[in-house]
Amino acid sequence: MTTSAQAVGHLGTDGEEYPDAYFVRLDATRFRSTLHAQGAWNAAEQHMGAASGLLAHAVEVNHPRADLLPSRFSYDILGFIPGGEVEVTTRVVRPGRTIELVEATMSQGGRSCIRLSVWRLVRGGTAAVAGTHREALPSVADALPTTMTGRWPGGYIASLEGRTVREHRPGRATMWLRAPHAVVAGEEVSATAQFLAAVDAANGIAVRVGPDELAFPNVDLGVHLVREPVSAWVGLDTHVTFGASGVGLTESALHDEAGYLGQVAQSLTVRPLPTAG
Repeated sequence: MTTSAQAVGHLGTDGEEYPDAYFVRLDATRFRSTLHAQGAWNAAEQHMGAASGLLAHAVEVNHPRADLLPSRFSYDILGFIPGGEVEVTTRVVRPGRTIELVEATMSQGGRSCIRLSVWRLVRGGTAAVAGTHREALPSVADALPTTMTGRWPGGYIASLEGRTVREHRPGRATMWLRAPHAVVAGEEVSATAQFLAAVDAANGIAVRVGPDELAFPNVDLGVHLVREPVSAWVGLDTHVTFGASGVGLTESALHDEAGYLGQVAQSLTVRPLPTAG
């Protein structure tokens, strides 16, 4: 891999092949990001998408509860998400037999960069009343292959597989995305964690202006699910709104190959691009 990728802390050296994964586990709490996790706004940071999958996986590994269904994943981005070695710790904030709140935090050098809280609710037999007015998206097989690399840089975006359902126009797009690499090298992860590894890319599929014209990173990621995903393909029916005072919102209906399963929202800070020097 390139010297520049090595310099920003991603796994590998010149001539060494990167693993087919977004992270490599170093021990019980430490991980190292690979080039596949590299961010789009800054080559020295991780993309929130890959990190989202890792934090969800850590919650599942450290606090398994097969009797509970995760219904909300609320990620707060506390600052720059550095590439390279990071620590992920978890704790149960609110234990319960039928309702539980779990937290995961990613940090480097004692500085927290992402905090995730997950509500998990008891599973029940509600198939008789299940239903939604949301129509399923056209299938992945019927959508057109596409890539996001023409608009966005970075190793994470380059890793994604995409299928266009509805052509992009400013602030509006519908497409399928998949993060095809393992979340953690050599570890099996749930369909939910693999699904979440692609969801944050919603903010990049329906941009109102190009990322070379204006900065609009998200400061959070809020995912609500009514069931577990059946596969890693994420269907995003996305709207992007910019307010007049520097704040924006990306909101998407979430689908998988079995149909509609929830919503995702991202709060944006909309501002001029930083100037050199």
